[in-house]
Amino acid sequence: MVVSLTLLRFSGIMRVWMLTQMAFARPALRRTPELRFWKLLGSGHGFGPQPDFSRYALLTTWPSLEAARGFHALSPVMRRFRRRADETWTLYMCPIRAHGLWSGVNPFIPQDVETDTDGPLAILTRATIRWRALLRFWSHAHATERALDNAPGLLFAIGIGEVPIVRQATFSLWRDAAAAHAYAYRAIAHAEAIRRTRAEGWYAEELFARFVPISAEGSWDGVELLTAVTSRAGTLHRLNLSGV
Repeated sequence: MVVSLTLLRFSGIMRVWMLTQMAFARPALRRTPELRFWKLLGSGHGFGPQPDFSRYALLTTWPSLEAARGFHALSPVMRRFRRRADETWTLYMCPIRAHGLWSGVNPFIPQDVETDTDGPLAILTRATIRWRALLRFWSHAHATERALDNAPGLLFAIGIGEVPIVRQATFSLWRDAAAAHAYAYRAIAHAEAIRRTRAEGWYAEELFARFVPISAEGSWDGVELLTAVTSRAGTLHRLNLSGV
């Protein structure tokens, strides 16, 4: 399995066009051959509940890297997105750990692959927040965001979601697993949010997944976040961090 995450940035009237695609692009995505799971996602300002209509994301899963790259290069949906977007960035990843559910399924089947423990690591967390816990969840969001902004080893992070306020996700890219682990369990604000989430049952559904980056295309904020420099077994790459 290969997972891809594409970020898209729009300006001007194209923001309105992309907002309509949150509905109109779905039939074409449903008909895409070999596309196993997908989510077309919006974004917020920082990690808050206020929508950011300039940034969107497309998360997809595929049986192979070739299928994933073929879709991004040739599909009419992606061509329309690229023509109208100011900037796009796609990261291809291999899932190595995943637990929980997203829309009733776990879409990320962990792969039995050899990975470099000191290499880059991507993390995706998502949750459907119970209505009764919304105020408590969002009251912790800003403190968690500040802790994440200052986390050593963080290369990139973005808040994305299916439904504003209620169905939220966070995607982050780290220098290595040690940096991600240090943030998860040593950042006081984040650790407290995890504790209360478990103790008070904030989520109706949640999922946590880790990925090894394979390669990346495009840029974000004018930066090529990852540059693949060598290949392992024809699919996985050891990555060189550049421009961060």
